Amino acid sequence: MVRLYNENPNPKIIAHVAEILRNGGIVIYPTDTVYAIGCDIRQQHAIEKICKFKGIDTRKAQLSIICHDLSHISEYAKVDNSTFRLLKHNLPGAFTFILNGSNNLPRLFKNRKTIGIRVPDNNIVRALVQELGNPILTTSVKDDNDITEYETDPELLQEKYGKMADIIINGGMGNNTASTIVDCTGEQPEIVRQGIGELK
Repeated sequence: MVRLYNENPNPKIIAHVAEILRNGGIVIYPTDTVYAIGCDIRQQHAIEKICKFKGIDTRKAQLSIICHDLSHISEYAKVDNSTFRLLKHNLPGAFTFILNGSNNLPRLFKNRKTIGIRVPDNNIVRALVQELGNPILTTSVKDDNDITEYETDPELLQEKYGKMADIIINGGMGNNTASTIVDCTGEQPEIVRQGIGELK
């Protein structure tokens, strides 16, 4: 386990974790909502390992990725002007926006039209994505409606999930409320799940 602080994440530790991800590793890390588990979206074996851990089918799963900022999003999703304004008003923040995917998504994502996009209000994970150069595939460690102290306390995460992840980032106590999911693929944005984020 490594300790990082949201206010000023240590660049050497961030670089170390990014290298683990480049080599197909899996990381548990803090976000602005719950602790999550993720990997480099270009490491298919790691994605399959996470999906197996969560008990989801890679071909059918509603997968989400973490981007660093708005320009990073536009590389991996199709964003029209009104959606861009919505994203700009709400990101970074505790939201998952469902968008139409672009051709830059890796092969594993090619058979799906949409992708969940997150830009958390958390400097640790955003610094990690920026250092990595690719988005991180992300999913909460536990099902969103079944979050316990094990999913908010990094020491307990280490105890329970240490064998699953190659590294765990201790970013302090996590939240126990999931992100708000907003579907932007229709004519009007639609809140699919109300979480901690209040849409502006």
